[in-house]
Amino acid sequence: MFQFKQFTIQQDKCAMKVGTDGVLLGAWTPVDNNPYSVLDIGSGTGLLALMMAQRTGAEQIDGVEIDEHAHEQAVENFESSPWGDRLFCYHADLETFANEIEEEYDLIISNPPFYSEDYHTNDKQRDTARFQDAMPFDLLIEAVEYFLSEKGVFSVIIPAKEEDTMIRLAAEFGIYPFKVTRVRGNKQAEIKRSLIAFSRQLVEQIPLDELIIEVERHQYTPEFQSLVKDFYLKL
Repeated sequence: MFQFKQFTIQQDKCAMKVGTDGVLLGAWTPVDNNPYSVLDIGSGTGLLALMMAQRTGAEQIDGVEIDEHAHEQAVENFESSPWGDRLFCYHADLETFANEIEEEYDLIISNPPFYSEDYHTNDKQRDTARFQDAMPFDLLIEAVEYFLSEKGVFSVIIPAKEEDTMIRLAAEFGIYPFKVTRVRGNKQAEIKRSLIAFSRQLVEQIPLDELIIEVERHQYTPEFQSLVKDFYLKL
């Protein structure tokens, strides 16, 4: 169980537990467009959908999750939250979901599986959650293009080494970055993650900044604390 300030995440049925990446994405995602509808692709425990419920007044917050156990867990977490009437999770792969649902979303958020290496572990559920072949970037972007409303925002966290690939791929679908934050674990560490927000509007000069998480082990930077303080109990 992971206790946040306004909701609780049960995660015993999920291969992918609550981690810094998800919390960062949920806290960082721009919501200035006041979304009415939100889609969380690859919902897992339902963390991102719940964070969007806390941060926005969106009336419709949908998750889509391929894994049966994770879907069941997300539904439980939604129902036990203060926002159960605004949250719904579909059990489907992304392609099936896109074929069956005709909705537009003002905000699409995803912490997609990123590992594109050729090896797999012996844990099939964890592999599905972690490996990129469970949801390739091109399928993700194609779905975003299909579901994103005219003024909508798509927000994602990916490995920094994939940043150029993702931006190039999105541009092929007429979706362009308007905010990029690169994340380091500490000042000396290499950049490991990129937080990217996209829209349908082409921005000539993309605002680019960096976020450092820790000054030293378990001592968090003021910038990180400021970003996640509404969620973590001990900050």
